[in-house]
Amino acid sequence: MCGFCILNCILGGQTLASVSSGNLSWSVGIVVIAVISLLISFCGYRVLNWYERLAWLPVLVVYLVALGVGGKYLINPPPSEPASASAILSFASTIAGFVITYSPMSSDFTIYYTPKVSSWKLFTYSYLGFNIPIITIQCLGAAVAITAPSVPTWNEGYADGNVGGLVEAMLRPTGNFGKFLTVLLALSVTANIAPTLYSFCLNFQVFIPPLVVVPRYFFSLVATAVIIPLSIVGSHTFYSALTNFLGLIGYWASAFGAVVFAEHLIIRHNDFALYDLRCWNDYRRLPTGLPAIGACALACGLVVPSMDQVWFVGPIAQKTGDIGFELAFFSTLLFYVPLRHLELRFRKLV
Repeated sequence: MCGFCILNCILGGQTLASVSSGNLSWSVGIVVIAVISLLISFCGYRVLNWYERLAWLPVLVVYLVALGVGGKYLINPPPSEPASASAILSFASTIAGFVITYSPMSSDFTIYYTPKVSSWKLFTYSYLGFNIPIITIQCLGAAVAITAPSVPTWNEGYADGNVGGLVEAMLRPTGNFGKFLTVLLALSVTANIAPTLYSFCLNFQVFIPPLVVVPRYFFSLVATAVIIPLSIVGSHTFYSALTNFLGLIGYWASAFGAVVFAEHLIIRHNDFALYDLRCWNDYRRLPTGLPAIGACALACGLVVPSMDQVWFVGPIAQKTGDIGFELAFFSTLLFYVPLRHLELRFRKLV
């Protein structure tokens, strides 16, 4: 969770600094974004839920204006080198890893929703809610990144991978209104960071139950104290930090999805009645989690040779491209089922 907060802080800080004409450094911008996000997370679930419902509107306006102003440069973008099969696999696993990592947070923000809603409606809303913006923005980002070198002002703003500077350069023809929109876009990352800080508190207490006596805001403060310095350090190597982190988190997300999939569909036969909600806070009766940890650890034997990262390329990946995401899912699935059945011989299913 903190990893994505770091990336968002970097983007927000760079974007905020880009409208200051050099009066605001990236580091100060990062601190401003982190502190605002922290304050929003203190407001609680209801405010966060309301904020998330509205935060996308300013972003939509920013992108529409940016397209209106800079769309003429995107009509005939310069030709790009066709993507290889391995590059497509790597990109697909990165995007999937980004989306799947929202699933561990979902229970934190759906606890007050009615359980009577159709599962198909939940699936449709979630599927479209993720795919429509992700596919749209990915296509727009690709078009802008390809075009930037041929537009001097865009290329200047994009120096050193400064995404915020690129957006500011696109909006510059609109004058002060463009600066206002750039600030709105910078602040929009708080809609990703604040809920994560809120969830971080809950997850930390779930992970170490005795810490429930500690006020939740303390964990948000700790997370923010970690995020700010790491964001400042990583801000000047944003692209490398982004690709390295998303690649690794994608492997974890795939393994996590396999465990959830196997537990619900294979172990519990897609029957919600087999979940005993009365035991939600009794660690003595809940699953130990050891089968999941063991399955993920064993899966590493196949995942590592299949990795294609900047700092390591496995022997399998050298021939096939990065298939660590796919192997993480299937190998974790195969290992988890027998390990979970073994646990059930000593611990009742609840």
